[in-house]
Amino acid sequence: MEFPVEKLINTARAARERAYAPYSGFRVGAALLTVEGRLYSGCNIENASYGLTVCAERVALFKAVSNGERNFAALAVISGRTEFCTPCGACRQVLVEFAPEMDVYMCNDRGEYKRQTAAGLLPLSFYLPPAAGGDNPPGGKKPPTRLTEPVDR
Repeated sequence: MEFPVEKLINTARAARERAYAPYSGFRVGAALLTVEGRLYSGCNIENASYGLTVCAERVALFKAVSNGERNFAALAVISGRTEFCTPCGACRQVLVEFAPEMDVYMCNDRGEYKRQTAAGLLPLSFYLPPAAGGDNPPGGKKPPTRLTEPVDR
């Protein structure tokens, strides 16, 4: 699917303006593109109990999933700082579960970005096979990287 990366990044940048980050001041925006061309945005939402904070990437993904989406092409994430904004470990795990081959654009405030697949950001991700009668992984795909050799203890 052809889609202008700049539009994805600009959507993430606009979402960043809606972030609720009164404790850290670290405002993040994300934009998620489905394979059908629909865009979902998200911003980080902090809580005084930090463990209840939700990252922008997961907000965008959960909005899409709650709307019935399961197939994703790309995600952009931006913080407005000079450093490239990369997803945290929890976000990487969630992204890999839904779209291991999805392109992730990690942006900085100069409009530059680095691109990597979700699976490339989290090699050897956790995988739990679906329960009998349960849902298959989105797209019917397992994450591509698995540890295959036994570990001697």
